[in-house]
Parts: sequence; C-alpha cells; structure tokens
Amino acid sequence: MAHPLTDPYGFAPLDPRSAPAPEYGSGALCDVIPAALASFAVPGMPATGLELAPADRVCVFLVDGLGWELILRHPDEAPYLTSLLSTSRGGTGRPLTAGFPATTATSLASVGTGLPPGGHGLAGYTTLNPDTGQLMNQLRWQPWVAPDVWQPHPTVFQLAEAAGIATCQVSSPTFVNTPLTKVALSGGTFHGRLTGEERMDLAADRLAAADRSLVYTYYSELDSMGHRHGVDSDAWRGQLTMVDRLARRLAEQLPPRSALYVTADHGMIDVAFDEESRIDFDEDWELRAGVAVLGGEGRARHVYAVPGAAGDVLAVWSEVLGERMWVAGREEAVAAGWFGPRPEPRVLGRIGDVVAAARDDLAIVAYRTEPGESKMIGLHGSLTPVEQLVPLLEVRS
Repeated sequence: MAHPLTDPYGFAPLDPRSAPAPEYGSGALCDVIPAALASFAVPGMPATGLELAPADRVCVFLVDGLGWELILRHPDEAPYLTSLLSTSRGGTGRPLTAGFPATTATSLASVGTGLPPGGHGLAGYTTLNPDTGQLMNQLRWQPWVAPDVWQPHPTVFQLAEAAGIATCQVSSPTFVNTPLTKVALSGGTFHGRLTGEERMDLAADRLAAADRSLVYTYYSELDSMGHRHGVDSDAWRGQLTMVDRLARRLAEQLPPRSALYVTADHGMIDVAFDEESRIDFDEDWELRAGVAVLGGEGRARHVYAVPGAAGDVLAVWSEVLGERMWVAGREEAVAAGWFGPRPEPRVLGRIGDVVAAARDDLAIVAYRTEPGESKMIGLHGSLTPVEQLVPLLEVRS
C-alpha cells in the first residue's frame, strides 16, 4: 500500500533550489546590528549590504515570534506597529528574512554574531554534535557543550564594547547566565527585569547614558502564547496588543539621535491536529527506515542517516514528502544557500544528511520522543513567508 502522502499521479517532488533562500548579507536578521553600527566602523564587525541611516544610539527590540505577515493580519491589535509599516504614514518598515531554520536559537545567534547559521553554527533547534554523536538542543543547551567551542566567534556586542560603544542587554533575569546568552548575546552589561514595561523603561535609560550606545532588549511571551494557543487565538492577540504598547512606550522615551529597530526571530503558523497535517515519525516505518537520529523541529527537520543509508533516506523522504516539503541532501541544502553562502567546515556535520523544510501546512512530529514540541499548536522553522519574514520597523529621534 502506498504511503498516504505519496502522490498517486507521480508528480515530481519540489526542487530544493526553488525554495526562497534567506537574503543573507543584504536583507537578513544577521545584517541588522552590523548595518546599524556601520557608521562607527567597528573593527571585526561582519560586512553587510544592508544600509541603515547612522545614529549615535541604537536600540534593538526583538519580539519572539513577531512575524511580518502576522502584523499585517492584525492591524486592530497592533495599531502602532502597523503605523510603522506604512510609508504613507511616515513608516519605513520592511521585511527581513530570519534565516534557516527560522527558530529562536538560530535567529538569536544570527542577531548576536552578525553571521548566518553556517557561520555561527547554531543550525537548528536540535542538531547532531558530530564529536559525540548526540543530539544537541541549542535552546536548552543539552547535553552541555563548551559554549566557546560550539560558537567561537565574538558577538557584535563584544565588538561594539571593545570599540568604546556603551553596550548592554535588557531581558528576563532567567537568561543572564545561559550558554545561549553567552554565545549569542554577551558583551557589555546584562540587566534583568521581570516585566516588559520595566525592560522598555530601562532600555531607554541605558540608551541615554552614553553618547554612543547599543542596547538590546527582548520579549518572549508572544511566542509562548503562539505555541500554546496558536496565532489564531484570543490569548495570542492579547499578547500582540501588549507588544504594541511596549514598542510605543519605548519609542516615546528615545533620547536624541537614537534609532529604535523592532524586529523578531521568526513568524509562526498553526498546524492542524490531523493525520494529514501532522505525520508521526515515531509511527511511520517508511520515514524511519535508515534514520539514526531525527533532529530539528516539526517544520524544519535535520535527518541523520545510519552509515551508508543517506541516499536511500533522501529518496524515501523525497518520495513521501517531496510535494509538500522541500527535501534536500546536505550538499543540496548548502548549495541552495539555506544556511548561508559559505558554511564553515566545523558546522557541516551538524547539518542533516537530509534536510526537510515544509512548504505546506504540515509538520513531521514525534509524539513519543518529542511529546512537548509535538503538542504545540503554533509552529515555525521553515522557509515559507509566514515563518521567514520578520519586521524591521524603525523609529528615530
């Protein structure tokens, strides 16, 4: 019997080269801080083709899960953010691509290093550690790996601090000593505040504390509501309204000669709980055949094959899923630019032998081995616009 997702008419699978690759170097999340600080000529700062007007004081407000298309769909809940999208109302907003996979650990590392995933090496929610053969969760940092070995590049905050720019992060106290903060966001001082209002007020204060300053602040609750209740829920809309108020609160306190950039790490999509929309890897003998380890997340999978089986795994995943997911071998995904123009050799082994990115409303879940993630309503990770496009909204004083 044919697999339920195998097309009975034998249509060709999606060409991985047809996937919309992130715009690294000109319009991706990794370009934001290098572009914002370009006029300071900070030594060692990654180069970028993204152009932003100079400012003496730069603040980046990153809202977890605030996709560009999600703002467009909710003007009533986000009137202030919507006003920053419209050039007719004085806004200069534009979308950026998050990077692949469009997931928090990867995107925060891109923001904080100015490098694409193939450079900083946090190439997914979970990826294989080639040195140990274990699956590494890069958000929770389990199992533990020496942070400066896993991600050896300096952060943009460290580079800015070394150049004499007053630099800090304003976030939840929970994140002060995490390995992810160390590899992606360290440099300058860390200020932990519990509420969004406290973070906005302190970010504005720190921005004004020096003639040249870089402040990063972060809000995660929108993403949490999306995962738990979905982006079509009242709970998520309520959090979007809160984000809108926080952005306005910060913008209204900007000191002179400042630029505020509101951005995000990824968008989000709700995936239905039915057999066609959520395929259980743990129970699917075809997809499991030849697979040693399943990494990534539901909409952006790294698939690691047993020795000698990579070709067969690619063939099966392409046949079963190839009309609804872009399915590529490691070399194809790298050549297509999914992880950046030139992934470093130390990163290549972290990328799956097969990489699968959802085009349709589909997720490859694992109810037994990934119970928490598989029960989430809102998901992200892939190359579709709703997941990839994040805002770059600008306010100047």
